[in-house]
Amino acid sequence: MNLHSGARTFSVTSPVNGSIYATRSYADGAAIEAAVARARAALPAWRRSSLAERLAILLRFGEEMKARAAPLAEAVAWQIGRPLWQADETPRLALIGELLAGAAPETLADMPFPSDDNIRRYAKPVAGGLHLSICAWNYPTAMLGYLVTSPLAAGNVVIFKHSPQTPLIAELAEEAFRAAGGPEGVFQSLHLDHPDAERLIASGVFNAVNFIGSVNGGRRVHAAAAGTFTQVQLELGGKDPTYVRSDADLEAAVPLIAEGSYSNAGQSCCSVERIYVDRSIHDRFVEALVAETAKWTIGHPIGEKPMVGPVVRAVAADTIRGLTESAVRAGARRLMPRDGALKAASLGTAYVAPEVLTGVDHGMQIMRDELFGPVACVQAVAGDDEAIRLMNDSDYGLSASIWTRDVERGVALLDEVEAGTVYLNRCDHADLYLPWGGIKNSGLGRTNGRAGLIEATAAKAYHVRSVIA
Repeated sequence: MNLHSGARTFSVTSPVNGSIYATRSYADGAAIEAAVARARAALPAWRRSSLAERLAILLRFGEEMKARAAPLAEAVAWQIGRPLWQADETPRLALIGELLAGAAPETLADMPFPSDDNIRRYAKPVAGGLHLSICAWNYPTAMLGYLVTSPLAAGNVVIFKHSPQTPLIAELAEEAFRAAGGPEGVFQSLHLDHPDAERLIASGVFNAVNFIGSVNGGRRVHAAAAGTFTQVQLELGGKDPTYVRSDADLEAAVPLIAEGSYSNAGQSCCSVERIYVDRSIHDRFVEALVAETAKWTIGHPIGEKPMVGPVVRAVAADTIRGLTESAVRAGARRLMPRDGALKAASLGTAYVAPEVLTGVDHGMQIMRDELFGPVACVQAVAGDDEAIRLMNDSDYGLSASIWTRDVERGVALLDEVEAGTVYLNRCDHADLYLPWGGIKNSGLGRTNGRAGLIEATAAKAYHVRSVIA
């Protein structure tokens, strides 16, 4: 596999104050090969174990993670800048496991097919084997549920690579899995650099690679797996649109759209990044959204209790500011609460205050490229036809939403929207009861619940003949 052999370190720069929060070593070649060997050795027994045994361990894993809620939340706050009071993701992680435990017995049961007197036909979902799961930094605890819990429940073993921005989450997760009684080698975390991860994938050692991250990262994973016949599942970026029809309930919609734009400082793959508003209500909507934006305070994520903290890196903040300023030069109008802008400037270069941008159009880069920041971009439209055309005018297709009192018309419009998940009178939400994933540049495959379990297995067909004539 030609892996690195020397000791190499990396550091986590906290966006909170620019300090070095943690320093870790990337795994060397010997450590990586040892982890793969342990995973292979653990696979037969784990795959043979009963579903009830596996689910019991995973439910305990969720409880062990909840027991570590305080250090996990502190690590999230310092590593990515989310306010500490919002940083505990362990209840969602545990709930993913609980719902999975409810769905797994039926989903992983034998599937009967028409049979004859002496021939029984059925298919059984079986585990593929060794999975590599690669996690993004923006929801670093909760996304373990998609990347780790489903493959393990199905009987696979997992080597887990977290983002170099959030390595402490991976370490605490491995500790929690061991405390839950997880067998040696079944779930291991490794700090891998990108080249070693790509070489591992290209070696064909994994049966599947599960990736949550950027489009560029997904392309590199997909390219590395080329020719290996490794199953690749990619949950990538988004440029998610919302459409506010003329009959929408603005009083109810505006606070939710603001939350969809500014939550986690806009750093979610399903954040609302494009807002299309019927021209007849555009000014009322913008006025209400600006008033709502003023409630989204910015501040120090540890010492204060703000609605948003810094974005993940100073360079990300520079990108957000650059795209916003470019749009303004092209004719867009900034509507930012002055207090927020002044406070952000006083806190540091990684802080970006929530703001509203009007007068945007698709000729502007800010309406085409993923922003990953707290900027609500509003464009007026003439009606349904123009709104749907603009919603679909994107390289992305993760989620999309429509706001209307006319449910029947709203659902009909959702049928025309190109996205993996569509919402009526809701946005920015990964529903744990539904499959999750996108189309176009937003990825391949589906995670979560039954869909995640099915994609973590392959249907093995059985033709059982009891009598030979």
